[in-house]
Amino acid sequence: MTGYYMGVDLGSTTAKTVIVDRDGAIAASDVVQMGAVSRAGLTRSMTGALATAGLDESDIVATIATGYGRRMVPGVGRTFTEITCHARGVAAMCPGTRLVVDIGGQDSKAILIDDEGLVENFTMNDRCASGTGRFFEVLARAIECEIDELAELALAGDKDLEVSSMCATFAETEIISLLARGERREDIAASVHRAVAARTLGLVSHVGKHTPVVMTGGVARNAAAVRFLEEALNTAVMVPDAPQITGAYGAALLARDSVEVTLPLQRDAVGNFPPTAEPGSPPDCATCATTLDSATAGPTDRRFTIPIHPR
Repeated sequence: MTGYYMGVDLGSTTAKTVIVDRDGAIAASDVVQMGAVSRAGLTRSMTGALATAGLDESDIVATIATGYGRRMVPGVGRTFTEITCHARGVAAMCPGTRLVVDIGGQDSKAILIDDEGLVENFTMNDRCASGTGRFFEVLARAIECEIDELAELALAGDKDLEVSSMCATFAETEIISLLARGERREDIAASVHRAVAARTLGLVSHVGKHTPVVMTGGVARNAAAVRFLEEALNTAVMVPDAPQITGAYGAALLARDSVEVTLPLQRDAVGNFPPTAEPGSPPDCATCATTLDSATAGPTDRRFTIPIHPR
C-alpha cells in the first residue's frame, strides 16, 4: 500500500504544506498567505494540499511540523526547527548546495551545509523585520506600488541613494523623505534592495561565504532581491522552482525517513541530541539592536546527524 507523508511549515506570514510519497517525490503542495500566524491559514494549507493530491487525512502515515507556529499543527509526530528542515529540503531540491540564504516574512537565515549535506553552522536574524518580507511590504506601501511590482521597479533604477535606516519603522519615513526630494521610485527601490543585500552579506559573514548558494523563502521570488544579492556575494545565486516550500518539503522528507528509512535523530559523541534554535521574540523597535542569533554544531564529531538525501 502506498504511504504518504506530510510536512507543514507554519511561518510568520505564510502556511506551507507539502505531501510526498514513499519515494520522496512531491505529490502536492499548498501555500497560503496570512496576515500573521493563524490556525485558519494552517487549516486551508493542509486541506488544500490533501485536496490537490486527492487524499484524506487517513492516507497520511506521518507528519512533521516546522516554523514559528509548529506547535500549533495538529496530529504531528515530531517538530523540527526551520534550520533542520530548510537544510533537508534544499539538499534534496538542489544537491551539492553549501550555503542557504532564507529570507521569509519576518526573519532571515544563513545556513552552511557541509559536503555531506549536514548542517554545519547557521546564523539568523529573527528579532527585527529589517531586510525581510515585511520590510519590502513597507517599501511597497511607501512608494505606492504593489509588492509584485517592486522587482521591476528596482531593476530599472540606476542611481545609488543612501538608505541609512534599515529599521522597518524608520525606513518608511526615510523613503518618504527621498520621494519628497524628487527622487525616482525606481532609484529608491533599487537602493533599498541594494541595502538589504549588503545586510544579508553581513549575515552570511557569520557562517562564511561558500558556493553553490541557494536562496529560499518568499523574498526569493523577488528577482531584484536575487540580483542584488548576487552582486553583493559576487557569485551566482540559485533559486528553486518553489522557494517558499523548501522547509515544508524538508519536514515531509524527515517524516518519510522516520518511517521508511528508520534512521532516527542520533546522539552526538557525548550523548547529546543536536541543539535546536528557537525563534526569538517579536521585533521590539523600542530597543532595536538587530541582534543576530547564531549557533554552530561544534566540532566535526558533534555535527547534526540527520540523513539529508532520500534513500
